[in-house]
Order: sequence, then C-alpha cells, then structure tokens
Amino acid sequence: MISMDCSRRRQRRPSPKICWIAVKHAMLLHSPVNDSLTVFHDLNTRNQPQREPLRTMMRLQFVLLSCVGILFGGLTLADEAPPTVPNQEQTPNLPLDELRTFADVFERIKNDYVEEAQDQTLIVSAIRGMLAGLDPHSAYLDQDEYRDLKVGTTGEFGGLGIEVGMEDGFVKVVSPIDDTPAQRAGVQSGDLIIRIDDKPVKGMSLNDAVKLMRGDPGTKIRLTILRGKNQQPFDLTLERAVIQVDSVKSHMLDPGYGYVRLSNFQSTTTEDMLKAIEELKRANNGSLKGLVLDLRNNPGGVLNSAVSISDAFLTGGLIVYTQGRVKDSRMQFKAGPDDVLGGAPIIVLVNGGSASASEIVAGALQDHKRALIMGTQTFGKGSVQTVIPINDTTAIKLTTARYYTPSGRSIQAQGITPDIVLEPGEFKPLSKQDMTLKEANLVAHLAQETPNAEPQASTEKTPLVTEDFQLAEALNVLKGLSILSHPVNP
Repeated sequence: MISMDCSRRRQRRPSPKICWIAVKHAMLLHSPVNDSLTVFHDLNTRNQPQREPLRTMMRLQFVLLSCVGILFGGLTLADEAPPTVPNQEQTPNLPLDELRTFADVFERIKNDYVEEAQDQTLIVSAIRGMLAGLDPHSAYLDQDEYRDLKVGTTGEFGGLGIEVGMEDGFVKVVSPIDDTPAQRAGVQSGDLIIRIDDKPVKGMSLNDAVKLMRGDPGTKIRLTILRGKNQQPFDLTLERAVIQVDSVKSHMLDPGYGYVRLSNFQSTTTEDMLKAIEELKRANNGSLKGLVLDLRNNPGGVLNSAVSISDAFLTGGLIVYTQGRVKDSRMQFKAGPDDVLGGAPIIVLVNGGSASASEIVAGALQDHKRALIMGTQTFGKGSVQTVIPINDTTAIKLTTARYYTPSGRSIQAQGITPDIVLEPGEFKPLSKQDMTLKEANLVAHLAQETPNAEPQASTEKTPLVTEDFQLAEALNVLKGLSILSHPVNP
C-alpha cells in the first residue's frame, strides 16, 4: 500500500508535520463583524504625547519579528541574540512599512484600550486573524485545539458528533458522524445552527461556537436549526457523549454483494477496511461479485488513508497529486499492482457531505473507470492543510497545496459530479389492498396439481428500498454491472 511519510522536517522546525485533509470543527476562525459601536481614530492624531518612539519601536518590532520567525522559519527564540533593529539590507523580504503600522497599532492598544491588554493575547489574536484571513481552513491551534486535532485522527473525542464549518455567520453542518448524538437526533448535512442554548451564533467565531457545543458527557444542549431556504427554524435537544468513531462498517447486502461504509478517514481506516472486506469474502466462499463503498456524509480525514484506500482497488497508475508553492507540497501518489476485489465492480455512493479525502477516493476510482459514482454532487474541498508544530503545545494549520485527480481535475469549490445522479428519496410500498390480483385470488381458480408444502415461518424482512433508497438503487446497478462483466452462458 502507498503511504505518505509526513515526518520530513523543514529547516530548523522543532517537530514533524502532520498532514491533514478535512473540514474539521473548531479550526475555522472568523472575527466578529457586528460591533454595536465603533469609534474611528486616526493613528497620527495630533496633540498626542510622544512615547519614547525608538525604544517602543525596537521592542515591538522584536516581538513582531519573533512571531514572523516562528511562523515562517519554525524557530525557537530561547537562544536568540539580543534584539536589534533590522535594516532593509538584512531583511529585504519583510514589509517594514506594514510592520511599523502593526507596531503602532499594537502600541495604541496597549496604551489606550479601555482595559489592560496582555501582550500574549494581542499577539495570538493577530496570528489568528492573519491565518483566518487566508482561507476558511488555515488556523492557529492553541494547546486545546492542537490536542483535539490529534485526538480526532485516532477516533475518540467528546461532543455531539458533527463536522461543522461557517456560512454567512452561522455554523453549517458538513456532516453528522455515524452513531453519535447528532445523527440520532436527526441533524443533517447542510443544516445551519443559528442558536446554541438560546445564544445567537451570528457574530461568534466557529471556535467559540464549538466550545459552547462541547461539555461533559450526559449534559444536554439545545440547538436551533434552519433547514432549507423556506423552512422555519426548529429546536433539537441533544445529550453530549464521548464520541468513539468506528470509521468502518460492513455487511452483506445480498449473497455475493458486500457493503462497506467509511464514516471518515482515520489512521487505521485502511487496515480496518481490508479486514472487513476479507470477512465479507470469507462469508461468500472467498470472493465477492461486487461492492458498494458508501462515502456519504464522510467529511474526510488523513491524506495517507485516502491514498491507501484508493490503492486497495487499483492495479496501477496515479491516485492523486498535489501542487503548491514549496517543494515539499508537490507530491504524486501511485497505486500498487494488487486489487483486493480482483476486478469485481464497485459502486461509490457520495453526497454533499462527502468532502476532501472522500473526494480523492471517488475521483481516483472514477478517473480510472474502476467504479461507478452514484449520488449527488460532493462538497468540493480540494485543498491540503499541513499542521506545522510551533512548539510542543501549539501549531498552525496552513493550506499548502491543492490536490488534483489523476486526469488533472481540481475539485476545489467544484466537487465530484456523479456518473449517475441519484437524489435521496423515500419509497412507499403498496399496501396489500392495493396489490394487483393474482390467479390464486380469483374465484373458482384451478387448484395446484401437487399438494402445497407445509407452511413455513415468515422470514420476511423490511425491503432495503424502504430503509435506504439510494443504497437499494446502488445495489440494483451493481448487480447489473456484475451480470454484464460475467454474462450468463446461453
């Protein structure tokens, strides 16, 4: 299997990078915009007392340049020499005029803000704003956020079980996670959370909103949700729980036809999926006629996992490649020679909650014509985030590359278009009174020539089409592909 080694260090970085490819909660930060009162001040206001400009500028420029060194050079400052005022020849790439403006703003806040502001708070807020201004996925990770991110890749964390982002100032559900309070309460992909326990979300950062939704297991929370453009808001009450995510589920749909559901891409997902497929094959005399791979509402995860999942079904060729400004961000991933299904047909189910790593898998299998993609348009996240540790407890999550499918398609803001568009729906079977009459229902019909067998206990199951319309249609298409690839002898 192909795996991606993310342990390469850049110059003087203190620890390895973690490559992460998802729409993860608590990492997309935005500044409040609806302040009730704003007073504008000219930074060059006259009649202001002079405040030791040289000493202040030297101190603030050192603080600022230290932060620049941390962000762009991965440096630790404990052993640095005493600060000196940089000149244009020493730092030709630094925008000194803008840094002086920053220093002036920093000084004005320190001296004139209504309450005393701590240096650390101001610097961290500046770093957060600098990263949040780039795109929705770049962010500064403090100690708690960095820990939560690392825990999220291993499959256990606390909360409601939803992947969220920001849209129009509200929290938008990317997808609910299987078997979590959010899914059991009926939260759906695309829902907008507009209030949390009667607190309006508008104006909050996503980080603050996520913190409100977290809490001790067993405690309850009320979410006000807006679903659809013309729908009225409604409340859902959920009970918080420790979220233990089993990223792989599987079972037989019909004899010979397997089903594998991937809820996200964790570090162990590939190994768990291969075990599940082997169990399905053993239950069907060692092989499968076809497989449905369900990626609906899968928000993504670890890039390595997406690559190795794709590799499991391909016998060669490019899986995905990434392109960015720095050399380390330009990578190609190719498949090995083994196909765990031996060429048996595959249907991949996707929807608007299928994002990032899910789109890598769907795009690779679609471009190689290894699978038929069914469902609705995917989310459209085609960028790669690299988590760069600053020290042992903090890091930055920075968008470093775009990824492309084997044919060169960019998924960013477009998504994967299914081969067969299949909207979600419901199937209502006819009642027995509505059934068409049969011969046995006619009066005075001829009896059977052979006696009836003894009646057997009813083993009737709920039809799959009434439980999951899209999955039932995928199974029908899969059976057709299997028949076409192994035609019945005349």
